[in-house]
Amino acid sequence: MIRLTRLDGEPFVLNAELIKYVESRPDTFVTLTTGDRLVVQQTPDEVVRRAVEYQQHKLLLPAAPARSTQN
Repeated sequence: MIRLTRLDGEPFVLNAELIKYVESRPDTFVTLTTGDRLVVQQTPDEVVRRAVEYQQHKLLLPAAPARSTQN
């Protein structure tokens, strides 16, 4: 998940796995695999940087320890 900001200043979190492509028109448009398009404040380079960083770190997080069911 990556944090982005809509043009109106509203922050949101996007599942980076859904990004199909990012383009500048001159606003930054993020097109998702679902066909939805989002316009964000970040530059295309920043969106790509965050998406790549997400991909690099997602497998580096340790799994949460299993909880014991014994009391």
